[in-house]
Amino acid sequence: MFSRVPFRQFVTPLLVAGALAFVHIPDVRAARVYGRVTGVVHLVALGGTPLRSGAYPSRRVNPKTPEPAEIANVVVFVKDAPVDQGLVTSRGSISQRDESFVPRVLAITRGSTVEFPNFDPYFHNVFSLSRAQTFDLGRYPKGERRERVFPRAGVVKVYCHIHSDMAATILIFDHRLYATPTSAGTFSIDSVPPGTYQLSAWHERIGETTKPIKVVAGEDASVEFALPVVEK
Repeated sequence: MFSRVPFRQFVTPLLVAGALAFVHIPDVRAARVYGRVTGVVHLVALGGTPLRSGAYPSRRVNPKTPEPAEIANVVVFVKDAPVDQGLVTSRGSISQRDESFVPRVLAITRGSTVEFPNFDPYFHNVFSLSRAQTFDLGRYPKGERRERVFPRAGVVKVYCHIHSDMAATILIFDHRLYATPTSAGTFSIDSVPPGTYQLSAWHERIGETTKPIKVVAGEDASVEFALPVVEK
């Protein structure tokens, strides 16, 4: 004998399926309320002469670890981006290795923490006299690390009292609209509110190179930078 299925149990799935057939699924592209900035940064040698570094000449006695490509010292950001009140903080790291700060350039959001581990077999010191943050973490040996919270947006130059040629830069933003280019120079900044902005490509030795850009919801805005920087 066949079991008797309640009429309501049989009809309800059919009604749901019929209703779904008339549901309008919106275009995903139209649903995007933000735009995206993409582009590439080229490092070009104007005249073939490297820019002189402002650091003191090194008195290093140990072989130096090869530095990463100069593109790693570039940060691209929306210069006049609105302040983000709900910023997500993070933890960054700048190592002291082979009498160098690694990396030399670090970009973080306001309120984030940066640690400074010492991997060298001698003492190091980390300090800054920058307007955005003044601090001195003191001297500490291999295997130890100190850290610092950066509560204000700005540029912080970091040095070592013991090794005058050591230098690094921390860029602190009060928004999330920034990116570090890949080794190929490409970058992407997502979730940019529609509007007209100034987009900056910053390098530690030449400062900012800025271009205007218009961001449209649901679209990509592309920018190309050529920075007069050559490998050291």
